[in-house]
Amino acid sequence: MTNQEYDNAVAWLFEQAPNYQIDGKKAYKPGLENITKLCEFFGNPQQNLKMVHIGGTNGKGSTSNMLSSILQEAGYKTGLYNSPHLIDFTERIKIDGQNCDREFVFDFIQKLKKLPADIQPSFFEFTTVMAFEYFRLRNVDIALIEVGLGGRLDSTNIITPLVSAITNVALDHQDILGETLEEIAREKAGIIKPGIPVISGSNDEEVKRIIEEKAKENASDFIDATLMESDLKSDLNGSYQRHNIKVVLALINELQTSGYEISAEQIERGLLNVQKNTNFAGRWMEFSSDPFIICDTAHNQAGLEVVFSQLESIPVHKHIILGFVQEKKIDQIMAILPRDATYYFTKPNVNRGRDPRDYEDLLKRFKINYKIFDSLQPAYLSAKQNIKKDEMIFVGGSNFIVGEFLEKNLEK
Repeated sequence: MTNQEYDNAVAWLFEQAPNYQIDGKKAYKPGLENITKLCEFFGNPQQNLKMVHIGGTNGKGSTSNMLSSILQEAGYKTGLYNSPHLIDFTERIKIDGQNCDREFVFDFIQKLKKLPADIQPSFFEFTTVMAFEYFRLRNVDIALIEVGLGGRLDSTNIITPLVSAITNVALDHQDILGETLEEIAREKAGIIKPGIPVISGSNDEEVKRIIEEKAKENASDFIDATLMESDLKSDLNGSYQRHNIKVVLALINELQTSGYEISAEQIERGLLNVQKNTNFAGRWMEFSSDPFIICDTAHNQAGLEVVFSQLESIPVHKHIILGFVQEKKIDQIMAILPRDATYYFTKPNVNRGRDPRDYEDLLKRFKINYKIFDSLQPAYLSAKQNIKKDEMIFVGGSNFIVGEFLEKNLEK
């Protein structure tokens, strides 16, 4: 297999089943009918795995990567399924922090090309069964599965895990999941399985009540992670990680009850070595110290509020590079932007990317000090040129912006 053959195979995957709704092709196919047929075609690999299921609006990636790092420190061969990827497709499927083998991806896509006509999966359904099969073939001790979107109708919801977690619930993807927190919470709570403990990380009392009620319906233990006390630190430096750490510790408690041997020292070491152990990137990531550059993939109002609050606590002038996708409610995001900053708006390099000129009237109305750029790299180079000593650059607004930034500027 050549690099070109691999690239062509992955391009076919995106073309046949786009990652997002593009040109009338529906990427999100709610329901488990397709994934059920797909998994049956491959011999139901998910039935041979011990798994943890992690849902929520924000924090899924950080929580699953911290948990993976701890399990790796404890000596367990750990599979990790996250989305989306930032640079390379193989980031979505990892074992002990190593990206999925390209040969496997190529060979698996050849099998996908031969699917019966009655199985027409979405992009995410393709990648979900690919992860299950990779973890089965590599005989992992445990696989950590991140929900793609929602929960109840998400393709990952075909699994029966050892324990489930819902990190939090916030407004995002309202066009699919519902307009209110309560509606979205019910979708997220759809991952709760009969008799399987569920951990809630939500601070919202109504959301907590909905998750707890769903747990009772399923005779499942309900664990409120917000009640946990911990002063443990992680090398993931965002202030929001304090919340995620509590969810991780609650997950560890349940896994220990299931027979996994994990010591306090392994927990501490795992939390402090997440980036090294799992190659996790893009969460309050210090890209460089001179100039000081932070990038973060927070992309909805709840996530951005936390990130912007942490930015505001740094007493220097900021040069902030942002780009958003079409479905984001820009007016709500404008209202929470740090005011004492210079902004560089650009369009993410994907079909869903939104041209900043579309919301330039909002920028003017909110009296934002801004410039608009046709693509990310000129925006970054302009910020680098304008930055003075003791100032900083922030890059974010979308996974796609951070992914492109890292791909173009990370030392190879």
